[in-house]
Amino acid sequence: MMNLSQTLLGVTFQNPTVLASGIWGITAASWRRVAACGAGAVTTKSLWLKEHRGHANPVIISTEHWTLNAVGVPDAGIEKAREEIGDYNKNKPVPLIGNIIADTADNYGLIASEIVKLKPDVLEVNISCPNVEDEFGRPFACSGPDAAAVTKTVKAVSGKIPVFIKLSPNVENIGRIALACAEAGADGFTVINTVGPGMAIDLRSRMPILTNKVGGLSGPAIKPIAVKCIADVYRATGGSKPIIGTGGVMTGEDAIEMLLAGASLIGIGTGIAYRGEMIFKLVCDEMKAWGKSEGVKDMKELVGGMHRTLPNG
Repeated sequence: MMNLSQTLLGVTFQNPTVLASGIWGITAASWRRVAACGAGAVTTKSLWLKEHRGHANPVIISTEHWTLNAVGVPDAGIEKAREEIGDYNKNKPVPLIGNIIADTADNYGLIASEIVKLKPDVLEVNISCPNVEDEFGRPFACSGPDAAAVTKTVKAVSGKIPVFIKLSPNVENIGRIALACAEAGADGFTVINTVGPGMAIDLRSRMPILTNKVGGLSGPAIKPIAVKCIADVYRATGGSKPIIGTGGVMTGEDAIEMLLAGASLIGIGTGIAYRGEMIFKLVCDEMKAWGKSEGVKDMKELVGGMHRTLPNG
């Protein structure tokens, strides 16, 4: 049976599936529930230094192919994070990835310094949310120098906790952004955040369905974009930085495709709405079945495999 466990940057994951940020990532109880459903790690929702209200309803619309969300990254602030992460760490079933967000590079440093005190296993830096541009302007992930500045600021306070930068697909060259972050000290990457923003219009009212009018696109439709972006980041950084591949993963074969592109861990978020809370176990079972049929004994053999088969590998 194919081995799904691995140790990355000193953190051991029993399997590669990771609850993506923003999905069930609110309380210690929800994180433990996700772990019980088979996830190899959990990611908190994006944590702000102070309370952030987000957008008014309606904030989500889904079809069988895609989901648009404009939740607006709501959060209760640092005190709630202290409470929930502290609770989770008392009896932690799987590694915890603390996702942080801010409006300036300096504030990324401030929220990072507070979350680091709570001892998450990994710090994930959200610089790429596409549906808060009206509030904060263009995401930091759209500029190499801006992304590098945030990375450097967070790394200055992160200590021994690995820092993963969550990148945006909505750029001309994601590999170039990743390389700038790597040179600023990033330990790894989450690839990708949602695509867009996109829009859906109600035919009766003839108005956008979401209150925010636009939202980030996720779900099965974005998987090919995610795979391409993972491959670009892996190649740009020479495969030297671990990648959490996320975006449209529904099955074990989807996960293996991302591994071959260069991911080491697999983020699952919108997929919960499509296959239910047991999707983490289902994906792992499907990966093992594929490994058995293909004679692959260790998942790590697959990471970046695509690049080793290309002529210019």
